[in-house]
Amino acid sequence: MTTRPVTGRTGTKGVPRGEREQLIVEAAIAEFSRATYAGASLAAIAAQADVSKTLIISYFGSKEAVYAACVTKIGTQIEQAVADALTSPDHLAGAGAAAGEPVLAAIFTTFEGHPGDWHVLFDRSVPHGPARDAAREQRTILRQQAFAGVSRSLGSVGLTDPVDLVAATGVWEHMVSALMLFWRNHPEESAAAMVARAHRVLAAMAGHTLDRVRG
Repeated sequence: MTTRPVTGRTGTKGVPRGEREQLIVEAAIAEFSRATYAGASLAAIAAQADVSKTLIISYFGSKEAVYAACVTKIGTQIEQAVADALTSPDHLAGAGAAAGEPVLAAIFTTFEGHPGDWHVLFDRSVPHGPARDAAREQRTILRQQAFAGVSRSLGSVGLTDPVDLVAATGVWEHMVSALMLFWRNHPEESAAAMVARAHRVLAAMAGHTLDRVRG
């Protein structure tokens, strides 16, 4: 399991600016995950990164800009992981729920050790403005990827109506968020364990639904 590093540094003097900025972003992601945007402060982020609040302001300018950097980092990581999963042989050869498992595995692997990062992208406490726009941009990319994956996997089992696929994409998004919330509350679970749990839950729910339809 990978975990977000705890800085515990004795200062960042002599550290290149690019590296120091990444330390600040990592600390900010942890703080936004813990406290939400509304509850987070630049002072708390500075303390975690072992830098001054003044330095953060000089680098980023504002709390909104720090948050924007955080969601861009998170979004870029998950976008690449999901893109790789969508072109993997397991996804392309699978049908229905089986085709979604490589995507779930990619998501869980990306957030292993820090599942709360997922919720930074969906933080409802972010006010209107550049910060919310940055998060919305990343969510839109994920939604487009989700629609592509859902369309392929469910299209292979006969669900082709465009409106149904939009609805199914919404179900997928909320399911993933629910699983990530469960994981946040049970951080001892590994990514592999979460994939297996998701498989069991989805298989049971799908079977129950089919039984009701047939009955």
